[in-house]
Amino acid sequence: MKESKVKSDIWRQSRPSVHKALTAVDLFSGAGGMTLGLKQAGFKVLAGIEIERIPAATYTINHPEVYCFRKDIREIGAVELLKAIGLKRGELDLLAGCPPCQGFSTLRTRKKSNAVVDDRNDLLFEFLRIVEAISPRSIMMENVPALTKDNRMKTFLKRLSVLGYKVGRKNVRVEDASEYGVPQRRYRMILLASKTGQIKQAEKSEPITVRKCLEAVRLAPVGETGDPLHDHVPNRAPHVAEIIRNIPKDGGSRTSLPEHLVLDCHKSKKSGFRDVYGRMSWDKVSPTMTGGCGNPSKGRYLHPEEDRAISLREAALFQTFPADYQFDLTEGRGKVALMIGNALPPEFIRRHAIEISKSLTGIE
Repeated sequence: MKESKVKSDIWRQSRPSVHKALTAVDLFSGAGGMTLGLKQAGFKVLAGIEIERIPAATYTINHPEVYCFRKDIREIGAVELLKAIGLKRGELDLLAGCPPCQGFSTLRTRKKSNAVVDDRNDLLFEFLRIVEAISPRSIMMENVPALTKDNRMKTFLKRLSVLGYKVGRKNVRVEDASEYGVPQRRYRMILLASKTGQIKQAEKSEPITVRKCLEAVRLAPVGETGDPLHDHVPNRAPHVAEIIRNIPKDGGSRTSLPEHLVLDCHKSKKSGFRDVYGRMSWDKVSPTMTGGCGNPSKGRYLHPEEDRAISLREAALFQTFPADYQFDLTEGRGKVALMIGNALPPEFIRRHAIEISKSLTGIE
């Protein structure tokens, strides 16, 4: 893949100065957003764990120096993990990860559809099992906000306290990533816990708008970059193409469409999901990137000005991946969109990881 030229990178900032790189392991690695953020904060990531083939391949493409377990975390024991990373119990500086969270998602819990019996929810305790087994000095866990109210989380925190981690009210917070350098409205739970003391809250900053994000990384027009994530132009049905052309620029929505263009499924006042076929606003942050981030029928994913949905490369930029980050396309664009939507924004992780680094080293 031909790499896109990056004019500037608004997310790479100074890293904490440490005499020896702090070590980390990334559980449930996905496409590598957590690992990238940790590396940008100065951590040496020793291993990642990812069961799915395409995310694991993407992870390895971008982080070839990191040992990637391509297997179910439930099959990985402490001896195997410690041997792979070359450390003894208690020596790892940071254990980080995001257990699959679909069972806790807002939509699932709103519908009450098997939210409490989803098998993926119990992967939270696989994270805890690894904590108990290798005793890292600190922990970072990211997840959906609904997890904060689940009884499993209460059990998780009580066990961490017994294990010697400082766990208080401020250790688990729901944060909007747009306050931490991510040009996207994205509410996430983040847990930070350490055996060495309290970890300070990461630095907040003014939101980065859609305009600033796309101007900072000046991609060539669609079709001219040589980047398959940016150059793809989907074939739209004539009626859908006409709908897109008639959505007002810079934040317009389907509520402005003339009657003859309104889809039957949208005519009811109870049709819901009113952001579908909406345009992003130049001077606001982007909406939350999801697995449907390249599809205008899934949300407000139309370009603010051009008559098209945002490209997958633009979606990755809104997640703060650099413009040359590669994604495995061998199983199609849908899998890539899902990886991007599920990813942890590296800049959000970087800022919190810097505070963990300061806590562990005492270096401000």
